[in-house]
Amino acid sequence: MTMEAVMAQWFRRFWIEEEGQDIIEYSLLITFIAIACMWFIGQGREPMKAIWTTANSSITVASTAAN
Repeated sequence: MTMEAVMAQWFRRFWIEEEGQDIIEYSLLITFIAIACMWFIGQGREPMKAIWTTANSSITVASTAAN
């Protein structure tokens, strides 16, 4: 079998079989999840900062009152 025939058979099998499709679908899904997580973290930065500031103020007041 010639090299051209082997390559043609490989490309034909690659085009017909769906094994590579799963990899692409999972890659796209992971990419979407990563982008969504980055967006949610970016959107939640200010509310988390406000919660941290409030908690820190409460701890400071409690510490001052305890002394």
